[in-house]
Amino acid sequence: MEAQAIAKYQRTNPRKVSQVLDHIRGRSVAQAQDLLHFLPRRATGTVAGALKSAFSNLSFKLGRPADPDQVWVWQAWVGRGPLKQLRRLRPAAMGRGHAYRRKMCHLTVIVSDQMRRRGLGNRGS
Repeated sequence: MEAQAIAKYQRTNPRKVSQVLDHIRGRSVAQAQDLLHFLPRRATGTVAGALKSAFSNLSFKLGRPADPDQVWVWQAWVGRGPLKQLRRLRPAAMGRGHAYRRKMCHLTVIVSDQMRRRGLGNRGS
């Protein structure tokens, strides 16, 4: 059985989140949580929240508490979200002001209680 969690509009660069997802994809949830705890990246908090939510969703679907050692990160990918313009200005040429533009991302994590081989055609895998 599979369960997913989607974290939308996260104010983190998608490339930095993708680097973290590459580390946890295909590992058990217990290994992934341990790894996220020790990775020196700021995006680990966002990924850890989505992973915890997906694991909780799977436990709810099963109707019993799932074992984190027997549940794997089946798929994980990140998509680019909208560019947010902050309400602050940066000086520009000829007396103008340009707004700061910050990147956002949409993060999806799918966990499964059955170990499968990842194929080449999977999204984000």
